[in-house]
Amino acid sequence: MDTPKRSEIKPGMRVQIVEKQNQRTGKLTEGVVSRILTNSPSHPHGIKVMLEDGKVGRVQAIIREVETSAR
Repeated sequence: MDTPKRSEIKPGMRVQIVEKQNQRTGKLTEGVVSRILTNSPSHPHGIKVMLEDGKVGRVQAIIREVETSAR
């Protein structure tokens, strides 16, 4: 699975990250991007971000929220 590039990640997006202490297990943490910390356009282990709750990790996936229309 390819990790998202920096250009695909924007503050306010819901993502799944792997925190440093969880790299061996691959345990994912879900949250909303507050800041993008990696300056390069891509990184083999994922772009490092800070979530709104202060957690820092590398983005493994972007959560594509399904839009529902109320009728």
